[in-house]
Formats: sequence, C-alpha cells, structure tokens
Amino acid sequence: MTNYVTSTDGTSIAYDRLGSGPNVILVGGGLDDGRENEPLAAWLATDFSVFNYARRGRGRSGDTPPYAVERELEDLEALLAEAGGTAHLFGASSGGALALRAAAAGLPVDRIAVYDVPYCLDDETYRRAQEYVTKVGPAVAEGRLDDALELFLWLAGSAPEEIHAMKAGPYWPAMREVAHTLAAEAACLGDHRPPKELAAITRPVLAIDSGQSAGSPGMAGLPKDFFAVAADAIADLVPQAERRTLADHGHVGAPDVLGPVLKGFFH
Repeated sequence: MTNYVTSTDGTSIAYDRLGSGPNVILVGGGLDDGRENEPLAAWLATDFSVFNYARRGRGRSGDTPPYAVERELEDLEALLAEAGGTAHLFGASSGGALALRAAAAGLPVDRIAVYDVPYCLDDETYRRAQEYVTKVGPAVAEGRLDDALELFLWLAGSAPEEIHAMKAGPYWPAMREVAHTLAAEAACLGDHRPPKELAAITRPVLAIDSGQSAGSPGMAGLPKDFFAVAADAIADLVPQAERRTLADHGHVGAPDVLGPVLKGFFH
C-alpha cells in the first residue's frame, strides 16, 4: 500500500486505490493487514473506485496509543474525506461490525454490506466470547502473542489439534505479526452481540452470511447456523436491511462469488 491519509490523532493510514466509479471502502477483519481483500478489490475495480486500507496497527499503517474504537471511526472518516465525502462500505467478519458502527455513528456513508459478522447470539459462544475478552487483553499487553492467537482460534471454533497444526504451519508467523491487534479487534465487537445502536442506521444494509461454520476447517466448534443467525439479527435491527446467504461459501469470500453480489447492491 503506497497511499496514505492522516487520521484525526495524526496516525498515518495506508491504503491502495484501484479503478474508477462510485467509491467503495473495504474494511478488513481480524488478523488482516489489508491483503485479504486485495483480490476482491481488484474484482470490484472494474466498476468502482476501491479503497482497500490497512487498519491502524497493521501493515504500513501507523498506530497511536491508547486504542479506542472511536479512533478507527476517525480513520474511516479520513478515508471518506479522501474519497470525496462519501462511499459505500464493505466489512468482512469483525470489519463488518466496524462498518456498522461507522454507519450508526452517522459517518457519511452510502450503502453498507457486511459479510459473516461474528456476533454471538447463542449462550455458549457468548460465554466463550466473554472469557476471550478477559484473557486476550492481558495476553497482548504482556507480549504473549502466541497465546493471544491460540485464544482467537479457540473463539473461532478451532479444535485443539487444528490449533496445534496451525502453530507448526507456514502461516503462523504472518498471523503473529498482527496478533497485537486482537484486543482492539475485540473492542470493535463490544460485548459480541449486535448493538442496539444499529437501529439508528438510516442507510441500506446488506447482511450476508457464508452459509457455513459447522464442519468447516477451523470453525467446527461454532454452531451450524452461527453466521446466519448473526446476519438475521443485524437485519432485524437495521430499518433498511436485506439478507443474502452464499451457500457453503468460505469465510473469506471468493471475488467471483461475493463480487457480483456487492456490485448488484452497490449499484
């Protein structure tokens, strides 16, 4: 990412801008430094001016302590200004929760699409989320990033043997590089349930789920309908909401499947 915008607190936020047309800002989720959305950005760039950014503390973006969710909203506000004042938002996973909070806070966004937002509606995953919040902050503060990663994967439904295999695999070092953001990521989700403030969103929202969780690699510990129930809850709260399920799709949406859905909604 070679472009930068300065947030309200002076933090430099890195982004790529591709294509031309209506503005779309892509908001990444946990452990993503912006690279996860690169294929989707390239697909959308045939019809849109796409801003794909690295959230603060990730990739080439700076980080100014102390962390607060409000600072991330200011980052989005700076990107919106850079885009000319308004843009559609697409948020993946916990990035969807951040996009919804931005809309609820009254940022000048147009349409908002979110994908697989990990709100915890059932009692067991909610209990796990509360336990995770109490443990991940101290792990990050004490520099125990491997522990923080293990906690995150446990929350995401990974079995112990899957976590062990991932620790020995080639992607662990890259995940560890952004593991220091996990406590901040948890803050974006609040108490891990859809906030009542979503009812204040006045813009159209598309709540998408991947149609998967149970039996999926790394997510076998989640309820079968985990993401679908969360998307339903979002749609129930937001006045102008639509629902869409991509049957048996991945938690990281393939551009040729997710892209046409977003294109149709944003147009």
